[in-house]
Amino acid sequence: MQSSPVQPREFNWPVALFIVGYHAALLLGLPFYLVLSPPSAGLVVTSVLLLFLTEIGIGASYHRFYAHRSYTAARPAEAGLLALATLAIQGSALQWSFEHRLHHSHVDTDEDPYSIKKGFWYAHMLWMFEKGRPVDLSRVPDLAANPLVMFQHRYYGLLCFGGNAALCLLLGWLHADLLGAFVLAWWTRLLVSHHLTWFVNSLAHTWGEQTYSREQSAVDNYILAFLTVGEGYHNYHHTFAADYRNGHRWYHFDPTKWTIWALSKLGQTWDLRRYSRYKVRRRLLQEDKKLLLEALAHRAHRRKASLERRIHRVAGRAQEKLARLTAFADELNQLRQARAARGEVRAARRQLRVLEGKLRRDFRVWTRLCSLVLTAAPAAAA
Repeated sequence: MQSSPVQPREFNWPVALFIVGYHAALLLGLPFYLVLSPPSAGLVVTSVLLLFLTEIGIGASYHRFYAHRSYTAARPAEAGLLALATLAIQGSALQWSFEHRLHHSHVDTDEDPYSIKKGFWYAHMLWMFEKGRPVDLSRVPDLAANPLVMFQHRYYGLLCFGGNAALCLLLGWLHADLLGAFVLAWWTRLLVSHHLTWFVNSLAHTWGEQTYSREQSAVDNYILAFLTVGEGYHNYHHTFAADYRNGHRWYHFDPTKWTIWALSKLGQTWDLRRYSRYKVRRRLLQEDKKLLLEALAHRAHRRKASLERRIHRVAGRAQEKLARLTAFADELNQLRQARAARGEVRAARRQLRVLEGKLRRDFRVWTRLCSLVLTAAPAAAA
């Protein structure tokens, strides 16, 4: 049965006037402020630090904790991160997470609240000029049962504007520059924060690499990852959404994952969900296999049939070993957590190493096969 088209929503005048209004006010007023009353270096540094902290709040709280439940947090850590996220003025955690879960469930379709298929600027910010969808509590039952989330949702306007006003007064007193705190630490910080977050919905679905999945538009953009405290590894995130990391390699710039990890060492977060390197490699192998089969499909290679069979055979063998390695790795983790005898742990490690050695041989064969398929000349035309 074909689904009915999504009806256009009403124009959201309050949100549109707020966004356009503060952009226009800054566009006109910021140059005069910078020329006539330049801020101190201390206020600039404080504003940048506050920007960084509120971005961490959005990423660690709204995104990875509430929307994806990628870890568990103690109440103090949850409340602190939620307070930082509230200062970013991006809607309540309940509304934000509801829309984000819709985005992941219906990415690139009409049901996607900020679908890139409707255009770059629609995904970036114009989607907010339409009235938001009422929160369907059946999609966020865990959040509806959370008293902190519901308190913030109920009093959101007072908390976000009251919190920013109080912080502005405090910074104005500390730096003896109330106007500067109002212009820089609140509104300029807000403008930069908004656009960086919005770029994840627009730029991170437009410009970058589709390393792990090409079924949807999300891409990994390392420049954006640097600007958004790690949220730019978006293709990985859409492929492995439950992982508490967006930058899954140790060298990936992702201060949000480092914050969550550091809190775990303080006992404030636990059950950090992550995909093992074997599961990630299985996904990469699937993508490589698709690329090779597509390459063969578009050329009249004289060994096409035999190469296709080899691709399926070698990939299947490696996939089977990766599945076994995943199971062994899970078993080893369980033994460690259960504080099993050293002999059991050593035996599991030996099995893991033996299987890894066999997998390395399979991947050497796979690498040679990839080179053969991608570089071999097609058969001459008859």
